[in-house]
Amino acid sequence: MSAPGGAQAKRERVTVAKTAGFCFGVKRAVDTVFSLSEGEHEPVYTYGPIIHNEIVVDSLAKRGVRVIGSEEELAAIDRGTIVIRSHGVSRAVDEKLRAAAVSSEGRLHIADATCPFVKKIHKIVYEQSGNGKEIIICGDRNHPEVQAIMGWCQGDVTVISTAEEAASAAASAKENERKICVVAQTTFNYTKFKDFLEIFRKIGYNAEDSVINTICNATEERQTEARALARQCDAMIVIGSAGSSNTRKLYEIAASECPNTRYIQSAADLEKEPLPSFRYVGITAGASTPSNIIEEVHAIMDNNDFGMMLEETFKTIRNGEVVEGKVIRVKPDEIALNIDYKADGIITRAEYSNQPVLDLTTVVKEGDVLSAKVIKVNDGEGQVLLSRKKLNSERTSAVLQEAFEQGTVLTAKVSGVVTGGLNVVVDDCRIFIPASLVSDVFEKDLTKFQDQEISFRVIEYNPKKRRVIGSRKDVVVAEKKEKADALLATLAVGDVLDGVVRNVTEFGVFIDIGGVDGLLHVTEMSWGRNDNPKKLFKTGDTARLFVKAINGTKISLSMKFPDQNPWQNAEQDLAPGMIVKGRVARMTAFGAFIELAPGMDALLHVSQISRNRVEKPSDVLSVGQEIEAKIVDINFEDRKISLSMKALEEPENTAADEAAAEAEAPAEAVEEAAAESTEA
Repeated sequence: MSAPGGAQAKRERVTVAKTAGFCFGVKRAVDTVFSLSEGEHEPVYTYGPIIHNEIVVDSLAKRGVRVIGSEEELAAIDRGTIVIRSHGVSRAVDEKLRAAAVSSEGRLHIADATCPFVKKIHKIVYEQSGNGKEIIICGDRNHPEVQAIMGWCQGDVTVISTAEEAASAAASAKENERKICVVAQTTFNYTKFKDFLEIFRKIGYNAEDSVINTICNATEERQTEARALARQCDAMIVIGSAGSSNTRKLYEIAASECPNTRYIQSAADLEKEPLPSFRYVGITAGASTPSNIIEEVHAIMDNNDFGMMLEETFKTIRNGEVVEGKVIRVKPDEIALNIDYKADGIITRAEYSNQPVLDLTTVVKEGDVLSAKVIKVNDGEGQVLLSRKKLNSERTSAVLQEAFEQGTVLTAKVSGVVTGGLNVVVDDCRIFIPASLVSDVFEKDLTKFQDQEISFRVIEYNPKKRRVIGSRKDVVVAEKKEKADALLATLAVGDVLDGVVRNVTEFGVFIDIGGVDGLLHVTEMSWGRNDNPKKLFKTGDTARLFVKAINGTKISLSMKFPDQNPWQNAEQDLAPGMIVKGRVARMTAFGAFIELAPGMDALLHVSQISRNRVEKPSDVLSVGQEIEAKIVDINFEDRKISLSMKALEEPENTAADEAAAEAEAPAEAVEEAAAESTEA
């Protein structure tokens, strides 16, 4: 392409990915071998190449480190140290290595440099297959890591690397009703792994199946960074051994975003075939690429001039750039934008919204101005592929991150009730609210929240794992505290109010009186005797009561309104000699307590039940029985009333008769009756 004036463009930026080069597991393995090979020691061997990088392996060979790859070679070694490579080995090989070390009587040692993330997969598949599950591995069946993982399976194992193989494995497991456990090679393409899981989800697997993401975090970060960097650059360089699985995947990801992607093993490849000039160049490297090789490539690229001639008739755009354009054409599944570029911008339905059946003509019209993100400068048909969905997602991510950092309350509609909680959507971004964080109390039925607008706070924000967790509980607690503070500021002892029963216990009832819970103790439920609150109240009942006491945030409630006190007018309504009716409330050995009114009990002593001798009250009376008796004594101050049924059966007693009656009752019984009457 010709630029005005024939000027040549020079490189403006060379960016090296932060995650390029040795990962933790590889560095650990390489350091182990280099450390063992220093100085004059016993021979050092690696069971298979320590990592997939010929330059590193050749360097170790020059230090005397030998590579063995078969059990025959192992049998010929009787001393030295054998290092198990970072990819790991099968259980059978591991046992033979350990056995050889034991039989050597201390002359042969084993150093296990297997990546800890790989060891974790060995443990998972060994245990899961031991439980009868078929193991399905997402990975390259010819890769040593995958072969080692297969060697730790105790039963059926399947390796899948394509969508067709994933569909076949899922269908087979479902048809044969086999329980499965799905894992992944640590360096497997994360996007591909998610696609495979979606295939399994659609075909359907049961609750006993296991799907475990065993892709190394470093791999996921490396792949995500490579994709993002490739979108921003005119050219990409991926450095790594030709046999490195994770480097090949990096190349595939980078090439899918940036057509000008080069796969090299060292700086020498650039010297043999120089890279054409580009303005923005990105560099990434596989997990087994030494840092010195990355530095050499970076130095070469940073010092070269570029020979590419730039066309400046139109503005230049790059992958990842945000552009604005006017809608010039709308179809149900596609929008075309004039973005002042030599090609139109295209937004497909899938890149406009997550709604799979949305008719774009119903939401966009010609002449509208839209902003979108450049996905591919050339989609293969000479047009620029744009995404409004990704732009909105990034903007929403910024909003969510700010809400997370500042504790902002957000409001959104519940889009779905799922196992374990609720999903809400903020501009196409899904936020999960666990059931335990939906409210400050246990919510048994979450379906009542479907399609409801709810407020929540973001309590976890992890864009790398696409994990956003919300909490409605925080908002509910804060709102209740605000209400409680407002109520407590105006509430006073004696205030009469209505409340709703929230919880019923053996000792009382907790009642919501407008954002604050108060306790209605069993002794404050009525002027009468109450034994079991659960017989009087149930959750959701309403009750009218008054504030008896306030102690900080603790509120004591009562339903014993003073104007309902049966003793209030007792001196005007009752007098000795009066005949009254009542109900037998309870009995003791010395007499029966008769309820004249709720909260007013009188004592009918056993000696006053009948002129005939009565051994115990239950011989002639029963609880709930209505009786008629005469009041023989009232103590208004102590609220004690004594009754007599016997007095109704004979002429009114003389003073001598009354003294004789009192003598019949043991002093202890009289005192005990008085005490119980007081308690009542």
